[in-house]
Amino acid sequence: MIFRPKGLLTLLLATWCAIASAQHRTTDTNIAGHVVDAASGKHIPYATITVNGTTLGTMTDATGHYFLKNIPIEGKITLSASSVGYRTAEMTTDLRKGKTQEVNFTLSEDNIAVDQVVVSANRNESSRRTASTIVNVVGERTFATTASNNLAEALNYKPGLRVEFSCQNCGVPQLRINGLEGQYSQILLDSRPIFSSLATVYGLEQLPVGMVERVEVVRGGGSALFGSNAIGGVVNIITKEPVRNTLSLANTTNIIGGKSFDANTTLNGAFVSDDYRAGVYVFGMIRDREAYDRDNDGFSEIPRLRSETIGFRGYYKTGAYSKLTAEYHHIREFRRGGNLMDRPPHEADIAEQLRHGINGGGLRFALFSKDYRHKFEVYAAMQGIDRDSYFGTNQNPDAYGHTSDKTFSGGTQYAYSFNRLWFMPSELTVGFEYNRNNLHDQMLGYDRDMRQLSITYGGYLQNEWKNERLSLLVGGRLDKNNRIDDPVFSPRVSVRYTPDPIVALRASYSSGYRAPQAYDEDLHVAAVGNEVALIVLAPDLKPEYSHSLSASVDLTGTWERNRGSLLIEGFYTTLRNVFALRESGHDAGGNLILERYNASGAKVKGINLEGELSFDGKVTIQAGYTLQQSRYKEPHAWSENPNVVPVRRMLRTPDNYGYAGVSYQFLKRFNASVYGNYTGNMLVPHFEGYISEDALTKTRSFWDMGLRLAYTFALTQNISLEVSGGVKNIFDSFQPDLDKGASRDAKYIYGPALPRTYFFGVKFAM
Repeated sequence: MIFRPKGLLTLLLATWCAIASAQHRTTDTNIAGHVVDAASGKHIPYATITVNGTTLGTMTDATGHYFLKNIPIEGKITLSASSVGYRTAEMTTDLRKGKTQEVNFTLSEDNIAVDQVVVSANRNESSRRTASTIVNVVGERTFATTASNNLAEALNYKPGLRVEFSCQNCGVPQLRINGLEGQYSQILLDSRPIFSSLATVYGLEQLPVGMVERVEVVRGGGSALFGSNAIGGVVNIITKEPVRNTLSLANTTNIIGGKSFDANTTLNGAFVSDDYRAGVYVFGMIRDREAYDRDNDGFSEIPRLRSETIGFRGYYKTGAYSKLTAEYHHIREFRRGGNLMDRPPHEADIAEQLRHGINGGGLRFALFSKDYRHKFEVYAAMQGIDRDSYFGTNQNPDAYGHTSDKTFSGGTQYAYSFNRLWFMPSELTVGFEYNRNNLHDQMLGYDRDMRQLSITYGGYLQNEWKNERLSLLVGGRLDKNNRIDDPVFSPRVSVRYTPDPIVALRASYSSGYRAPQAYDEDLHVAAVGNEVALIVLAPDLKPEYSHSLSASVDLTGTWERNRGSLLIEGFYTTLRNVFALRESGHDAGGNLILERYNASGAKVKGINLEGELSFDGKVTIQAGYTLQQSRYKEPHAWSENPNVVPVRRMLRTPDNYGYAGVSYQFLKRFNASVYGNYTGNMLVPHFEGYISEDALTKTRSFWDMGLRLAYTFALTQNISLEVSGGVKNIFDSFQPDLDKGASRDAKYIYGPALPRTYFFGVKFAM
């Protein structure tokens, strides 16, 4: 078939007119049936039924039966049935006007979710099993079994990922992918890059898991798909979409170190119309955490935190082949660390205090042809942040500041599916995207008035040839950033070969870049030895570029009711003009200056291992391990002290780390899970103040284990009450050499985020 782009507009208009005239028509064309478990024969309640290539769908009721009525199409269609923990099944039927067809489904368990649909592999919906790129998914099961209340807690449970907190005063979380700092990762919300540099500073701890359906992670350079900053990888946070009427109220209370309380209360609800044409998911959370002082010196190791989050995601199906989606979130947060918490911050010896007001949201309109070969979407998203801050020492009355940050992202995308292009079926994707971020950061007491405008506009083009045995993706993206003189082209090539249904071999090359601008850590001010440390950009800072290679073997097997998977992935990334920090004297006010400059380059290489076993759907064992090296090409001097020897090893980056977990479903309603994280030794800079001179510390390794027990009471057929409890960091594996007092280095913190912490929770759901 010959593809004629000039007919696209005519096709879209004709399709829209047809939809508008047909969407309210009564056809008496119906489908009814049930969905059952392949092993037990029991009916599966609340399974999703969709008509492939349309927005039409419904759900089974509490008895596992469904009825899809007044279908506005005729002829041959394919139906899909899916449910959490099961493999998706498809059935084909022939619709006739005025007739009711019976279509029944039998689903097999899939506790390791190899057939899950993801969008981060190629910007289109595709199965994880057939995607040409490895996409790791963190979802509700991980949130529950690890007792995670926010994303910062949950993202440790995938290979190559590690979340660390790098400030005793304000608790800055940072996600590292394959050994690279958090600023090397592109964080997306529903595939949109509205997480600006400022939003990334505390963003992962501000997002409750109640608003998140899943998190998709693509390791390695991703600028060919998602633009600047995607050097280490892409983290795509997919918010929940309503699928049926639900309501839940939950509270989880943590007791940190036996003395500080952290209470999290959530209220979530989904409301869907009877015809499934419209729905909205509403979420809300209130969190109140007391400060935690580990060594009783009067200074916090974990800050006080109070936050409120509210928002929604909704949809309206404007027709059988079109859909409008909207999302909005509001976050208000207060955090305070240091000492004298009940006094104004300028009366404390050390204080970091922040008040965030965040408002963001987006719109997306999707339209596709009747045969689902043409797919078109247009989208816009924005987020605004107002931050009032205090970063000060020695009761400084002039350390207050204010930051305003506004981000906009808009674009359009078109995809066309070829029955055959040259040698096999393929999908062509082309798009254009415009991103704008306007940052104004003021701390006039430190003579800091930073205005940063970053504008990037670009287009991307890719084609993916794919069948069950082979997939080949070739594409690239051309971006123009106002902070870089020349346009940047980021190519991408990836291939998958499946010689056997249980084996998938993958290889990929991709590139990435970062513009010379302020990033997350640059907008944080730390207290170091009775003074503050400010990060400034070198006047001659150049763009940073990366090239990433990866190769993997993915094994998946099924025997009787058991399933298993094993992933072995090697990765190699080289960085040119790598951004690094070095000590650069003091300013006129006596503040320590850390300069962001271009080091000569760096290499990151290693192996990720991931395995998962599921026995009879009752016992699930999962584990991951990363062995890597992150090295500068030349020794990096982070301190001006001549006694501190420059090193090639990247700081705060262990050469090995991993996770493990076991979940056991006792009987039907009782679940127990044991989980843990391992962090190997690393080099951590320690600035003078509490110690007499700068030093580089080689840390010990840590094993952070947790236990969660949960029992669900069935109050009625549709109403349940879950009671849970457990302990995080059972062995109290925590940093042993914390600085004390007003002269401490607040950035000298490493290891597990929490000491031994007991928790208990209650969740009411219907």
